Amino acid sequence: MEVQLLVCLVPGTLTQNEMVFKRLHLGTVAYGLDSMDEVQSHIFSIYTQQSQDPPAQKGPTVTTKVRRTMSSRVHEAVKAIALCHNVTPVYESNGVTDQAEAEKQYEDSCRVYQASSPDEVALVQWTESVGLTLVGRDQSSMQLRTPGDQILNFTILQIFPFTYESKRMGIIVRDESTGEITFYIKGADVVMAGIVQYNDWLEEECGNMAREGLRVLVVAKKSLAEEQYQDFEARYVQAKLSVHDRSLKVATVIESLEMEMELLCLTGVEDQLQADVRPTLETLRNAGIKVWMLTGDKLETATCTAKNAHLVTRNQDVHVFRLVTNRGEAHLELNAFRRKHDCALVISGDSLEICLKYYEYEFMELACQCPAVVCCRCAPTQKAQIVRLLQERTGKLTCAVGDGGNDVSMIQESDCGVGVEGKEGKQASLAADFSVTQFKHLGRLLMVHGRNSYKRSAALSQFVIHRSLCISTMQAVFSSVFYFASVPLYQGFLIIGYSTIYTMFPVFSLVLDKDVKSEVAMLYPELYKDLLKGRPLSYKTFLIWVLISIYQGSTIMYGALLLFESEFVHIVAISFTSLILTELLMVALTIQTWHWLMTVAELLSLACYIASLVFLHEFIDVYFIATLSFLWKVSVITLVSCLPLYILKYLRRRFSPPSYSKLTS
Repeated sequence: MEVQLLVCLVPGTLTQNEMVFKRLHLGTVAYGLDSMDEVQSHIFSIYTQQSQDPPAQKGPTVTTKVRRTMSSRVHEAVKAIALCHNVTPVYESNGVTDQAEAEKQYEDSCRVYQASSPDEVALVQWTESVGLTLVGRDQSSMQLRTPGDQILNFTILQIFPFTYESKRMGIIVRDESTGEITFYIKGADVVMAGIVQYNDWLEEECGNMAREGLRVLVVAKKSLAEEQYQDFEARYVQAKLSVHDRSLKVATVIESLEMEMELLCLTGVEDQLQADVRPTLETLRNAGIKVWMLTGDKLETATCTAKNAHLVTRNQDVHVFRLVTNRGEAHLELNAFRRKHDCALVISGDSLEICLKYYEYEFMELACQCPAVVCCRCAPTQKAQIVRLLQERTGKLTCAVGDGGNDVSMIQESDCGVGVEGKEGKQASLAADFSVTQFKHLGRLLMVHGRNSYKRSAALSQFVIHRSLCISTMQAVFSSVFYFASVPLYQGFLIIGYSTIYTMFPVFSLVLDKDVKSEVAMLYPELYKDLLKGRPLSYKTFLIWVLISIYQGSTIMYGALLLFESEFVHIVAISFTSLILTELLMVALTIQTWHWLMTVAELLSLACYIASLVFLHEFIDVYFIATLSFLWKVSVITLVSCLPLYILKYLRRRFSPPSYSKLTS
């Protein structure tokens, strides 16, 4: 039986859901985490100069002009980031929200930012760290605090929230101190490239930041005259009141304003990965496990997360499956994808639905050949559908890993569900077969516990078959020799005792056996890859154990008849004792790593059999069993039934050793 896994996971299992602002790019200069103090000094110098008397600014040198120009550019970028968002500061006092009282003081210690996206919060927290703090907001106004504790008041005239179609959000504000009206906008580079003024660095720098695994946003602005805004507002209100094609008319009016905007900066935000995510994914790949990422995030976010986690390696090409709406477009795009080799696939949920509707078999065949697949904008039901298709089309086992309530359907559909306890609650953990606290534990769960579980289950099932088939063979031999006479094994206690007392503990102690140490299994995930061939449990191993059982059962019965021909009356004691000793010896020869419980199980089973002879004295001659002749002949029968098998096993391991033999030597 093949045990190849296809792991379906969501990016929330890879990250901590904690966004960190990593980079600010202005075109000619970029600021990283190690240079944020320069941004802070620029902001401080701007507001310090504004508070000074204008006549004091006489005769600036060239150096001062350059510095002021750079400071003004940094200031405009930070100001745009601090204003263009949907974040609301909430003030809490002693754990209880006291908005009216706390807002009067704008205390930093009790302020909490609330937003629909953690990216937005990360941007506002960064502007606070460099000196421009969002301290208040309602539906019509916004307040910022400068490094000099001055409060800047802005009136929110219009706000255009982010949508999947537009891939951008905008806001129009009026500065109460100057009356200046400004339109700020931020969004994905694919849409912002056609909105901002011509430049020669946007595409290149967006690509560079995306390759670093950062979520990139392009920020731009446009100053509006009062008449220009009044004209826009009139058209915008009229479009919103339209009865027919309202959304299209509103979008058209907004797009009329989104022309030739001034590019301010690029922002790079990183969703911090959990500990050891990259080594864990590397381990899964080396173990022959293919990973699919199923997420509801947008395409850019999913791609960044996949690259940041090294789900898609640096030397792999990424094919972004373009949006298709009909059968013809899907056919063309599948043909284009078919011509690529060793390429990771990124596809949206809408395109995936069209492909599965018309070309389910072709798409699944191509996708399963990819080293990694990222499906974005997937609904919870679509995630479960993909897992089900993987099971049906590939015949492989699937393992679904999720951390939220929207992953429950996917987890329940899979063969093995793993829930990661995180900030999204415990719904996934409660619905899953296994629960872990961090994604890195998935590696040990599969490489160590999963591998051992498979090999132990295979050994246990085969030994249970061997144990039952041995006694059945003995009964068949006895019946055939004595013309199908009933076997006088006192069909009650002995057979029940053989299965439940005399051999149960040693056979079930095999669940403690392991061929390699846990550290070795984690260090060499290729050992897990060996299980893909299904050698521990297959038709071949089953037939081998059947032959072993027939050989041992026949050897025990014929040996008892030959060696104890004159003591035929004691045939039960002879054959049954040999059978139990053979089974205990076979378990001992199979064990690769001894555990103290295994030794206890062997000795306890032998002690139980010897002690039970006291209660069977009416059927078994205890004095005969205690003779030296009996012990010698039973030992010969046991050795003849086991020793040839051990020699064959030794020769096989000598000339055809397993892949892990060098690791255990």
